[in-house]
Amino acid sequence: MPLLNELPVGATARVTGYSDRNDPGRRRLLSMGLTPGAVVTVTRRAPLGDPVELALRGTALCLRREEARIVTVEPLADSLPA
Repeated sequence: MPLLNELPVGATARVTGYSDRNDPGRRRLLSMGLTPGAVVTVTRRAPLGDPVELALRGTALCLRREEARIVTVEPLADSLPA
């Protein structure tokens, strides 16, 4: 299962869950709206790759690469950049 931190800019994906259910940041990410079924789009990435900006539920959310690495996603095929 791909991870959120692996998606390229412009890709849209559906959150499927978390790879590490015991990660202390999981609860915080859930409270920010990264729940299973949520659709996210990678809008920007900093020059060195950290942080990444996501469009989620009509708002912008920035995550560090370490935070995004525990979120498993299902890329939506019609949204992958060429």
